Amino acid sequence: MSLLPKAAPRVNYLNNRDILKEIHLSKNNYCWYRDPVLDHQFDIILPSRDKINQRTIAEARRNQADRLKREGTIVDPKKIPNTDIVFRISCWDHIPKAPKKITKAEAKKRSRLEDILDLDDVVEDDPLADILDAPILDMNHVRVNFPPFEHYRIDDAKVPFIVGRSHWQGDLATGAYSKDHGDMTRKLAMMFMKLCERYATRSNWRGYTYNEEMRGQALLQLSQIGLQFDESKSQNPFAYYTAAITNSFTRILNIEKKSQNIRDDILEMNGLNPSWTRQNSGKHSMAAMSGPVTITTYPVPVPVLDTNTATS
Repeated sequence: MSLLPKAAPRVNYLNNRDILKEIHLSKNNYCWYRDPVLDHQFDIILPSRDKINQRTIAEARRNQADRLKREGTIVDPKKIPNTDIVFRISCWDHIPKAPKKITKAEAKKRSRLEDILDLDDVVEDDPLADILDAPILDMNHVRVNFPPFEHYRIDDAKVPFIVGRSHWQGDLATGAYSKDHGDMTRKLAMMFMKLCERYATRSNWRGYTYNEEMRGQALLQLSQIGLQFDESKSQNPFAYYTAAITNSFTRILNIEKKSQNIRDDILEMNGLNPSWTRQNSGKHSMAAMSGPVTITTYPVPVPVLDTNTATS
């Protein structure tokens, strides 16, 4: 019998399943659902409604059966009715168009036209007044915090009908587009903080004096792109967030290095010693490079032969 204490089980402080769950709950705060309990959980993600066919319906059944099995309920996929399947369709139809950015040439042309017409005295029958005041739109949509979508179900005749819509406030008939009425869950925000804290303790980052600035920049980046993770392209949000944190840490490191190099150059130009980082980097200082180089040589001692020593 071994008297050694048992090793503590390894605790996984974050995993993809928990992160995906919180991402889904956070996105639901920006969405409208006909039934918030039944219609928010999707079974398959499709690019358009035309992709709803017998093959995708069978795949959605298997996905729903796997999800119920993880929750503790074993169901035969063939016994799941078609009316219980929820399809997530990626679409931008309900997102308003973004106004076109005016180029410098167009802005200059418009300013000249305004000076000529003197818009303060424009009459109602001026044919150019409508052209100047009309908004200019293009095919691009306004930016949103995550890819928009709609949820659909099918009836007994396999005709899809909408049961949910993202970036929508109010019901489907009287509601309107909105992207600011929701917020991410508190648990997802705590996950972001834990990711930044654990990443900042790595051996290649924890020694920097500006480690706090790195963590702050990474947390700000995660709060901006946290919900932009697309479940249709990947099921690994941990890698997605880790890459964003790495870019944020590297950005702060490059900014600090640039500032440090400028400071060391100023110190060397004024005859002062630069930082230890510059001195230990092996680079020649600017003062040493600008001045003459003097090489000092020392005579090498020559051994003297003692002639008084007897030889055999």
